[in-house]
Amino acid sequence: MTDSETKDLQAKEKEEVVSPAEQTKQGPTFVPVADIFETESAITLLADMPGVKSENFDIDLREDTLTLTGEVLPPEGPGETDIFREYQTGRYYRQFTLSDVIDQSKIDAKLNDGVLRLTLPKVEKTAPRKITITAG
Repeated sequence: MTDSETKDLQAKEKEEVVSPAEQTKQGPTFVPVADIFETESAITLLADMPGVKSENFDIDLREDTLTLTGEVLPPEGPGETDIFREYQTGRYYRQFTLSDVIDQSKIDAKLNDGVLRLTLPKVEKTAPRKITITAG
């Protein structure tokens, strides 16, 4: 395996969002990595948000813009304090613009082990049919 092939197999680190706007919440905001797949009937989007629980997750759809946000809370329990921490907590944020081929009323979301799976069904095409002409 060459060096460039090995680099392709490396896991990505959390990438912090560089926002032009001021934030009102303290802490870093990360861009979740995403994969997108397509079939004849749907587009599937996978977004990796490790540590985000369903109650700390939000999916918003407005004017063809799909916004994903989630928050990873510190893992320590009651009475515990940090001694050393490599695990980063903060918010996740990513937006996608949906095309008109997506049936927005039928979008389905599942969160499993920190991976969000969005199924974006395509609009069903009208089936071809023969139109009968009647004499008037």
